[in-house]
Amino acid sequence: MKRIRFLLLLMTMIETATAQSRLSPEQLMQQVKDTLALQKGFFAVAFRDLSTGETLLWNEHESFHAASTMKTPVMIEVFKQAEAGRFSLNDSIPVKNAFKSIVDGSPYKLDSTDDSQQALYHQTGTKMLLKELVRQMIIRSSNLATNILMEMVSGAEVTKTMRSMGAKDIQVLRGVEDQKAFDKGLNNTTTAYDLMLIYEQLSLGKAVSVAASKSMIDVLLDQQDSSVIPAGLPPGIKVAHKTGSITGVHHDSGIVYMPDGKQYVLVLLSKQLADDAAATKAMSVVSGLFYHYMQQAK
Repeated sequence: MKRIRFLLLLMTMIETATAQSRLSPEQLMQQVKDTLALQKGFFAVAFRDLSTGETLLWNEHESFHAASTMKTPVMIEVFKQAEAGRFSLNDSIPVKNAFKSIVDGSPYKLDSTDDSQQALYHQTGTKMLLKELVRQMIIRSSNLATNILMEMVSGAEVTKTMRSMGAKDIQVLRGVEDQKAFDKGLNNTTTAYDLMLIYEQLSLGKAVSVAASKSMIDVLLDQQDSSVIPAGLPPGIKVAHKTGSITGVHHDSGIVYMPDGKQYVLVLLSKQLADDAAATKAMSVVSGLFYHYMQQAK
């Protein structure tokens, strides 16, 4: 019954979007809320038209466990430190699986079975180009690559850079699977508003530099998880984005590139989900609603 209601609502919204002139912002956001209200969970949305600056927000300052969305700030910090001359993106970096908890410095390792990129674990003891580790962190969401890079740049520096970009609430405290830190509530957190800001700056070429921003966008365009924002778009639409998910949490955030040249940032965050698959579908529908809204823009 719930699925039938969801499909009926979706059909009604699509018919409305195609039958009338552009929805008002209030109408669009009501459709977004109605779609997500059918799912058990808590959601946040941030949208910005990069041509007009129009911004639509819902629960935008609510704090969420960042999951793998924190990997975009880590990438930005890597590029920032590389541009400052601390190292080169072409440096060869040891691949290892040994890290220290931020709580007490005790050692811990990552479990490859909990990682979306398991092949990298077979390369421990070898070296890999820094820029390739960045790619694996983003496009395959490699936890191992993330921890190696976090050890190089430090969570404190990542968070400091986020503050310099105007993101006041993102906290990048630690690498992945630091159980002692997790038990003490020391988690990476984010808000939809802050993620919107940093993707806007990537699009504007203000994240480190124009060249660095373009290089980072090129990496984000190769993202291999297309279950949320891209899933609600017509085939072939480019999205530079980063997803994130843990139990009860599913996020996506990035820049959508429309065929007519328009661009917009969309951030969809969720927590306390009862049905991840259904919530993911609902968020992809929301992605489609924003795309149709932009299509109708004069």
